[in-house]
Amino acid sequence: MKRFLSQVYNKISKELFGAGTTLLKVTIDQNVITLHAKHPRASRSAALEGEVPSLKQEVDFHLSLLFKKKLKEHLEVDTNWNIEAILRDYDSFTQLAFTNIVLDKN
Repeated sequence: MKRFLSQVYNKISKELFGAGTTLLKVTIDQNVITLHAKHPRASRSAALEGEVPSLKQEVDFHLSLLFKKKLKEHLEVDTNWNIEAILRDYDSFTQLAFTNIVLDKN
């Protein structure tokens, strides 16, 4: 299961960001799956951060929303899970992301 989740996460990461993760840990605790990832810094991202920090922050926000949408779609197709929510937080300074997949207890 952890390997499957890692593969899905990296596939979406490569699709959206052009690269997989440099670190990815998956933990499963009852109905919550947590993915702890470190992403490589993209050169275009660093350029935006230096020139227009507010635009970079907005782009990061929207990419995170798109990431959650694609992750949910992929998991719903490949599993029979009832996903209650996907919560994701990304810190552009450290390039760390935490994604929580909350499964319906039923």
